[in-house]
Amino acid sequence: MSVKQRIVVIDFETTGLSARGGDRAIEVGAVAIEDGRIGATFQTLINPGRQVDSFIESYTGISNSMLAEAPNGREVFPELHEFVGDAVLVAHNASFDQNFLDAEYQRVDCTRQQPFLCSMRVARRLYPDAPNHKLGTLVDYANVPITGTFHRALADAEMTALLWLAMLATLRDGFGLEDAPLELLQKLQSVAIARADDWLAAKAAE
Repeated sequence: MSVKQRIVVIDFETTGLSARGGDRAIEVGAVAIEDGRIGATFQTLINPGRQVDSFIESYTGISNSMLAEAPNGREVFPELHEFVGDAVLVAHNASFDQNFLDAEYQRVDCTRQQPFLCSMRVARRLYPDAPNHKLGTLVDYANVPITGTFHRALADAEMTALLWLAMLATLRDGFGLEDAPLELLQKLQSVAIARADDWLAAKAAE
């Protein structure tokens, strides 16, 4: 992806796993990558209008008392929409975050036009020897700094952004791809893992 292209890496903590089933976002973190560097950030808790269960409290460290004082989605998501702008979006296990973003946007009459890229799917092709492709494992495998507590939205977004920059460096240094355009990354996500090295080598030779 061109280092000049603005990217926003996004992460949600939620009341559960199903945006389509009515679960809601309780925290969002977003990190802009501009000119190949991490820039502005956006983070807030979000009052979902309901209690979260004890598992979510334990998993995220976000308590009901914290959420009681937080702004609601009608306050948060227009601001997030403005922060994101027309940037390409990246998330780890992007289908999860995409579903929540689209559901929350719909509630406030915002729309998403730009594509999502998935750092987990790209990592499976660039780092096939990693023990697994969870964010915490990849942070260690790719020597990415730990910037905060896992399962908090801004820290996860920051570490995903650093992982994304590390993967762009792998494409540059390992495959000679000085520029990795959006179309290439979209196709890379779907290439068979066993073919990824050969596919990237062929792209570099074009």
